[in-house]
Amino acid sequence: MSRERFLIEGATLVDGQATDILVDDGFLTVGPDARDGAADATRIDAAGLIALPGLVDLHTHLREPGFEQSETVLTGTRAAAAGGYTTVFAMANTSPVADTAGVVEQELSLGRAAGYATVQPIGAVTVGLAGERLAELGAMAASRAKVRVFSDDGVCVADPLLMRRALEYVKAFDGVIAQHAQEPRLTAGAQMNEGALSGTLGLPGWPAVAEESIIARDVLLAEHVGSRLHVCHVSTAGSVDIVRWAKARGIDVTAEVTPHHLLLTEDLVAGYDARYKVNPPLRRADDVQALREGLADGTIDIVATDHAPHPIEAKDCEWDAAANGMVGLESALSVVQKAMVDTELLSWTDVARVMSAIPASIGRVDAGAPVASGSRADLTLYDPGVSEVFATDRLAGKGVNSPYLGIDLPGRVRWTFHGGTATLRDGALIEIDDAAARAREELARG
Repeated sequence: MSRERFLIEGATLVDGQATDILVDDGFLTVGPDARDGAADATRIDAAGLIALPGLVDLHTHLREPGFEQSETVLTGTRAAAAGGYTTVFAMANTSPVADTAGVVEQELSLGRAAGYATVQPIGAVTVGLAGERLAELGAMAASRAKVRVFSDDGVCVADPLLMRRALEYVKAFDGVIAQHAQEPRLTAGAQMNEGALSGTLGLPGWPAVAEESIIARDVLLAEHVGSRLHVCHVSTAGSVDIVRWAKARGIDVTAEVTPHHLLLTEDLVAGYDARYKVNPPLRRADDVQALREGLADGTIDIVATDHAPHPIEAKDCEWDAAANGMVGLESALSVVQKAMVDTELLSWTDVARVMSAIPASIGRVDAGAPVASGSRADLTLYDPGVSEVFATDRLAGKGVNSPYLGIDLPGRVRWTFHGGTATLRDGALIEIDDAAARAREELARG
């Protein structure tokens, strides 16, 4: 990837102000000073484009090591760059599981070799995600990866004693437990949201109380031990109410919502198209509205994609045999515009907060800073004025299991800068350079 100086002319900041931005040596200069000494810079006409801090995703499944047929760190970070993301947190459900310092350091190195986005590993809470004993939390925190977020995402830490011990343990290094809230005994065999539609379709239901009961338990545990708790992919109105109550009580809890839970409803399941099969499942329209309101009023802190790529054969099959999950990195910003900005529930300043600043803060990484002079040049230039049918040409990773194919979505990411390097240039991904490719090959050889 080329290392150039860029003069971005006439971009719109999140406060509505039009300005020039110089990208030089990995940092930004914003305002009148941007033109000083920029005679040799590549010029970008950014009229009509919004300059956002590089997006930060607290919930990405990169699949490597172990499931490279679904995604790799390289292909997943290409998808991130296409969607305007410059930092992604890689979930631990790989093979081997990211439950040791060695595995998280491998993920860190693979991300650095790829170069498209900063990859921050998430460590498993329990060994092998088995929910029986704590993983090497301290060793992962002390490793080169400096892990601060721990999650068994994909499965719930269902044992309350184990969850309490995990919350207590991470306090020593300002860590956070990110819980997949799903009571397993209430969701055995579940295929979709429990309700009238699941009965009509003859599919076993995933009841809202299975999520809400775990959140209620865990916020009380977090209060009891005085630790940080993060709730993954909140999906029900009741969950929003519980998180709101916990925050009012002063409990140190944060929560995320996915783009698909902000836009899509369980009605899509009626066609048995497995692209709409996800965990937690798509919910009722009332839940979608409650999630939007919760994000707007700050009860829900962030948007996280839960980007979950799968091979074609894992989705192109009968509903009950299909894998859960959707890809979301490439479409997230457009979905948030449609669900939250175009409905006037969020401003672009809010978008920068819930998709950059707060995710970075929760994960304790140096990212998500406002677009300002002296800031690291992690930058996204987004065109909110276009609208098009979302198609496979927008998908830059291995996964094509997007629920938005064929749906009209607003907006398009035009440029992404990671540390001052253009990774997406006028809507097209920049190919990785030879040095990074060689580094990746060396890592693969061990």
